[in-house]
Amino acid sequence: MRTVIFSLILLTFWSTSVLAEHKRLEKEYQRDWCAEARGQAEIRLADGTRADCITRTHAIEFDFGRKWAESIGQALYYSMQTGKRAGVVLILERIEDRKFWIRLNSIIEFQKLPIDTWKIENFQIP
Repeated sequence: MRTVIFSLILLTFWSTSVLAEHKRLEKEYQRDWCAEARGQAEIRLADGTRADCITRTHAIEFDFGRKWAESIGQALYYSMQTGKRAGVVLILERIEDRKFWIRLNSIIEFQKLPIDTWKIENFQIP
């Protein structure tokens, strides 16, 4: 019983700290953006993985700015699995996160990667 209570306390602290790091959960941004794009969120692919959003034309990965590099591999993988064009939606919650948007698009352009990008900006410009 002590183990269960201790585990619940740890889970509460962990989930609170994760949520405190961001204004909203990634899944909330994903759900709203994907619905507006007339896509389907969290689609299970043939190999059991899940694509964040599938639209008529794109297989899309969502990530917070700091994870810009990871988003490239995920998007390309979803594209390979679905035959759709790769896409990344980068979530920028602080004005400082714009540097990640620049990095993402710079590497895509430099390497001529077949990835389209969109951003969600959830911050106020001072």
